[in-house]
Amino acid sequence: MSIVWIEPEWPAPASVRALSTQRTGGVSIARYASLNLGDHVADEPAAVAENRRRLRIAAALPADPSWLQQVHGSTVVDLDTGPPTGPADAAVTRRAGRVCALLTADCLPILLASDSGSVVGAAHAGWRGLAAGVIAATLRAMGVPAAGLLAWVGPGIGARHYEVGTEVREEFLRRDPAAERAFAAGSQGRFLADLPLIARRQLADLGVTRVYGSAASTYGEAENYFSHRRDGITGRQATLIWLQAPPNG
Repeated sequence: MSIVWIEPEWPAPASVRALSTQRTGGVSIARYASLNLGDHVADEPAAVAENRRRLRIAAALPADPSWLQQVHGSTVVDLDTGPPTGPADAAVTRRAGRVCALLTADCLPILLASDSGSVVGAAHAGWRGLAAGVIAATLRAMGVPAAGLLAWVGPGIGARHYEVGTEVREEFLRRDPAAERAFAAGSQGRFLADLPLIARRQLADLGVTRVYGSAASTYGEAENYFSHRRDGITGRQATLIWLQAPPNG
């Protein structure tokens, strides 16, 4: 079976390339079947390496993706200064051929691109990253006025399946009382959190008004996506963004 991915449906410049993988087309087995791209989840290293090799070939990537050591924080790395060397949850680049990469299994992958096609960024946004301000940090690193940016919110856990404690809701309400609309009553005093809505609210508050996204739920689509909340130990899908060099560049 061939590798399957989706591409953002957004009016980004032609120089901006992006994709978000699904779980088929790789060589991993059992709970990692089959295109697990995460090398930190106890899958066989040789299988992960082969999956990454297949992705680079199938997607005609200009280079190996710059995989991050994600820790649910707000640190952003500038790939133009060199490869990532420490924990980070977002990346930006202004140079063609450098591939920003995120690994997720319920958290949101958020992609950003300038209207001019001069800079792109990617942010790993679970609830902790969103609360820590990873989106704002990525926008600062891109150095472009928010009005000149497009955003795409990729597949993540859907609100129907993401139950959190009161401390999570209180953390967001402390920062933004209007975030209450992103939480619905769950079971036993807990709440169902709508991460995509929280992300969209934060983007809008930061001035990014053109926000696009996928309606796919990682938890609800077991045939297409890995989900940590659903399966526990499992694989990771990848979301990538890069600038394509011009034909003669």
